[in-house]
Amino acid sequence: MKPSTTQFLRLVAAIALAWLCSAVLAGCAPTIHFRSQERAGADEPAPPTEMITDQLVATERQRHQVRANEDLERLLVPNPPPYAIGSGDILAIIVWDHPELTGGLVTAANADPAAAAAAAANANAAPQGFVVDHQGRIQFPLAGLLTVEGLTEERARTLLTTRLAKYLANPNVTLRVQAYRSKRVYIDGEVKSPGLQAINDIPMTLVEAINRAGGLLPTADQSRIELERGEAHYAINLRDLVQKNINPGLVMLAPGDVVRVHSRDESKVFVSGEVVTPKALTMHDGRLTLNEALGESGGISPLSGDARQVYVVRKTPERTRVFQLDARMAGSLAMAEAFELRPKDIVYVAATPLANWNRNLSLLFPGALTSAVSATNRP
Repeated sequence: MKPSTTQFLRLVAAIALAWLCSAVLAGCAPTIHFRSQERAGADEPAPPTEMITDQLVATERQRHQVRANEDLERLLVPNPPPYAIGSGDILAIIVWDHPELTGGLVTAANADPAAAAAAAANANAAPQGFVVDHQGRIQFPLAGLLTVEGLTEERARTLLTTRLAKYLANPNVTLRVQAYRSKRVYIDGEVKSPGLQAINDIPMTLVEAINRAGGLLPTADQSRIELERGEAHYAINLRDLVQKNINPGLVMLAPGDVVRVHSRDESKVFVSGEVVTPKALTMHDGRLTLNEALGESGGISPLSGDARQVYVVRKTPERTRVFQLDARMAGSLAMAEAFELRPKDIVYVAATPLANWNRNLSLLFPGALTSAVSATNRP
């Protein structure tokens, strides 16, 4: 049955309307745009788009490895030095055969070991001994003021023995640190018992500090351990160290260090745009590739996704970086599998020009395409 003149005119009008709208929207380029923000009256240039290629993947991997190795070189201490006495430490000093020089606690220990043990078991009793003052000194009978800060137990004992030798014949001196109070580190985050940890004669390595804090919680991200030392920040990946055959016990902490163990929930990648299931993905022990992120999101939408426009937006301390993958190119899947994402990365898949045209047309003229298709069906 041939369409009537009225139906034909309706069809022509609908097609003309559609073409008019397409001409208006023809300026919508099939690429993502970043608008500049006005600051101090000047436009900030939009971040450039970097195409994901084999060369870029290799460069990013090498840059990451170089930075990680630089951090490790500053933190690894194969042979830690012995403990150095500091201000606030309490020293226990015994001069054998001269109990009058040692004070009440040591005299009681020499006279009655059982009484000394009972006194030490009293939790409310304040530690007794020789306290290193704020200037790093102690005052000992006959020897006077001694500067012991920065000295090891052996060197401090030698210094005290030399002073006492002026007054005593062959003095036999025992000196040890009774209470370690001068140096501390702080552990925070996903550990069982966060808080302060005192540095003692056992070297305070990263593993030692974590064990003293009760160990890592199941929610801890072993790939994201942050160490703050003054103004410097170091990122430590325990699993990466093991894979490189580097003993994590060689990572030595310094007094005043702050260690934060991040949660796995903080290491997320956000996938949005034209994918089957937009979602926030948790990284697997600090690793997630672009290919894995797209796969866990159901892949690029076959109806509206533009495989030429797969973007990764990454915020770095220096600037915002935008990477683009053309998934239609040969070898793109291999590049997507080799391109490793970072926490807080945003993966965005843009829509095809046809999908954008359809959506914009539906917003401007709701039902225009439906009218064009159904025009010939009207009586």
